Amino acid sequence: MDYSIALIPGDGIGPEIVKEAKKVLDAVCRKYHHTFTYSEVLLGGASIDVHGVPLTEDAVARAKASDAVLMGSIGGDAKTSPWYQLEPSRRPEAGLLAIRKALNLFANLRPAYLYKELQKACPLKEEVIGDGFDMIIVRELTGGLYFGERKTTEENGVKTAVDTLTYNENEIRRIAVKAFDIAMKRSKKVTSVDKANVLDSSRLWRKVVEEVAADYPEVTLEHMLVDNCAMQLVHNPGQFDVILTENMFGDILSDEASMVTGSIGMLSSASLNDTKFGLYEPSHGSAPDIAGQDKANPIATILSAAMMLRYSLDLDKEADAVEAAVQKVLTEGYRTCDIMSEGCTEVGTSKMGDLIAEAV
Repeated sequence: MDYSIALIPGDGIGPEIVKEAKKVLDAVCRKYHHTFTYSEVLLGGASIDVHGVPLTEDAVARAKASDAVLMGSIGGDAKTSPWYQLEPSRRPEAGLLAIRKALNLFANLRPAYLYKELQKACPLKEEVIGDGFDMIIVRELTGGLYFGERKTTEENGVKTAVDTLTYNENEIRRIAVKAFDIAMKRSKKVTSVDKANVLDSSRLWRKVVEEVAADYPEVTLEHMLVDNCAMQLVHNPGQFDVILTENMFGDILSDEASMVTGSIGMLSSASLNDTKFGLYEPSHGSAPDIAGQDKANPIATILSAAMMLRYSLDLDKEADAVEAAVQKVLTEGYRTCDIMSEGCTEVGTSKMGDLIAEAV
């Protein structure tokens, strides 16, 4: 099969980690007889350096013309980079927000998986970890409190701020369908998180999610209040498969879940629109302090590429191969410096990419 992939190397360590992910994707092509055609797109600081703006119309057009987008990281050191002397609308992160909007990326996927080899990095007790956990948080990305009407007023010397949490049934339905479709590829369980004991928006959320669930009889649905979910993530994370939730709750819970794994350098993510198109990126930042030093951990980007294979290209077998390759390399004791532990072999960015590509 032939596929078109837009690559956004980005800033900081971005070019290094995207290079290694491409190396692994090329290994997938050789093994499974696919052809990936790559188009490099500038975004963030890299685009500012060349075009004077963090995102161009041409970059958006080339991203839209691809089957999927794989991105490294965006941004630099806010204290020293000249990019941050510009007005906020012209800074690197503004380009990231703009491309998400241009591509209508309403669904954010954040897996949280604990590798057995990295259990010592997990802050939870062994009896809590048990046999480990493997969950994915599906977060609505373009609605809710962050995008509702807001205002600040002053009356009789007293300031009042108002933020509006709004969802309509169509916004809820489309993110719920994403979550149930993903559950069908996993363990067929969805935990829908809301605050239905207090919020009207959550009561509508729960009603629409139940309507969607009726179309997926193989998937088990449970509802959980957000405060209980926050507790359960550190009490019994192994109970979760797919967590479905709205924008603000998902923002908070996905960060909590990432820390439970003990290493953000291992965490992939994806943002999808209402087709199979998506933008895939690691959860970590651009780490400009180690850029160009062959120290960056490319595994989160490589696992993001695996998500791209699975969710945008429907290449489940190939995605499994990449994830198995990562597992094999970790089992053999290879580590980048951020996940290094006693008795293991430390390798750089490039060597880690080589090892995973060979294991594919």
